[in-house]
Amino acid sequence: MVSVLLQRLSYTPPPWASALAAPTHGRIKLGHLPTPLMRWACGALSELGVRWSIKRDDLSGNELSGNKVRKLEFLMAEAVAGGHDCVVTIGGVQSNHCRATAAAARLVGIDAHLILLVRDKSFGDEPGLQGNLLLDRLLGATLHLCSGSDYLRQGGDLAAMNRINEQVAAELRRQGRVPYIVPVGGTTPLGTWGYLSAAAAAAAEEAATFDPIDHIVFAVGSGGTAAGLALGSHLAGLRPQLHGVAVHHSPEHFYDLIDAEVSELSGGSFEACAREMLAIYPGAGAGYGVATPELMAFCAETARQSGVLLDHTYSGKALYYFAQAARAQPERFRGKHILFWHTGGAPAPQKRNAKSCLTRRAYPPPSARTPRAPRAHPTRPPTRPAGRAARGPHLLPFRLALERTPTPL
Repeated sequence: MVSVLLQRLSYTPPPWASALAAPTHGRIKLGHLPTPLMRWACGALSELGVRWSIKRDDLSGNELSGNKVRKLEFLMAEAVAGGHDCVVTIGGVQSNHCRATAAAARLVGIDAHLILLVRDKSFGDEPGLQGNLLLDRLLGATLHLCSGSDYLRQGGDLAAMNRINEQVAAELRRQGRVPYIVPVGGTTPLGTWGYLSAAAAAAAEEAATFDPIDHIVFAVGSGGTAAGLALGSHLAGLRPQLHGVAVHHSPEHFYDLIDAEVSELSGGSFEACAREMLAIYPGAGAGYGVATPELMAFCAETARQSGVLLDHTYSGKALYYFAQAARAQPERFRGKHILFWHTGGAPAPQKRNAKSCLTRRAYPPPSARTPRAPRAHPTRPPTRPAGRAARGPHLLPFRLALERTPTPL
């Protein structure tokens, strides 16, 4: 059957998931699914002879690209069925989840209220027209800014985000609105069905390949993707071992969160714990959304080798820190076939580290280049105005563009 975007679809769980609390409102088709699964010329762990494939959930749409679309198909179906006229969600100022939620809400005809955590309410050094923040504004979302100090006063944790979500929703109810609350990352038992379904699709795709997959690697940001893949893979009896990289919070936080999600979905009848279903590695590095020069260089090198862009908050960190963990146990991964599940995220790197990486690696520095005898042009006048410094060949021509700061709205 051919399905079109925004079509309301019924949903029947796979037989192996029949014991779980199934979605009652189906899903609304928002993304271009299934996404491609393909060979990947990734150079990471080449010393171990690793063979790479990639699952391109970054190609699930335009405004809705990434793993969020799978969750939002179920969440938006429930919002529309419940007669809600707006959605409320929360995330960082450059949140992929908030941008995707705003796009999904507009697609189904309701308003979006985004609570964005910022350094201070004047945006600090965050420009007002950059990355996802620009897209949020273009999509007409109403922005509610929450400073870091206000967030910390609320507790500075996941429970604090839920309280702030509810506070904004309560104010909207006083105004006569009917808000639908989407927790951070869309991580709810209902949203988990997005990747339960993906696990089933991955099983079918793997069966069609001649090179079985040994390991699956993905980023763990809010925990919903990890919960869905872990539970789906376990119930379906899939062969690959799962490896998540926590780009925010500790692995222990996500083990507990996944256990809670699974318990709610199964009514407490599911006995396996998260630690038995997947391994989660620390991958926050210098902090959530913070890129180091080494990470930026790794993402740039991966793009040059394979033509696939990784962002420095999710997918780039996931691959970078998994590679470090794999080198500590080489025999486990030597010669294996690894699937990297690209969960999306637009590259919006920090200016300082991006500029350093790109200008340093674009061309070899002058000292490393083979000297070439200058050609004589005795009658040619100088082409550079007096006093203007020469630009070295190791600098990219768009260096000045990287230094330009957009004007806030």
